[in-house]
Amino acid sequence: MDIILSNSSVKPIYEQITDQVKEQIMAGTLSAGDALPSMRLLAKELRISVITTKRAYEELERDGFLENVPGKGCFVAPQNRELLREAQLRRVEEKLTQAVEEARKGAFSLDELHELLNILYKGDEL
Repeated sequence: MDIILSNSSVKPIYEQITDQVKEQIMAGTLSAGDALPSMRLLAKELRISVITTKRAYEELERDGFLENVPGKGCFVAPQNRELLREAQLRRVEEKLTQAVEEARKGAFSLDELHELLNILYKGDEL
């Protein structure tokens, strides 16, 4: 599990951890049943407080991304694919809203925006 923390981020460290774990689960990098490092081990690897990792794991468990098995550790919980897709759709919608606002500021036409989106979406296929 790769977690990269930024001291310059406005987000608290526990939130950076939860966001990155959620992203890895949604992307399929972490699958249901995968074990996560213990809170102590993660804290040691990231050079942060165990209290911070505990808070991140508690948030992830509360949101249904992790299961805590006493005596065994924390594991990725089975995910409802519909809910994951909806969460991803919301994130894409937020980013596209920002892009549309920028396009409007630059007086780009809808056709130009469509063309750009097609180019970006196809990427390496071109």
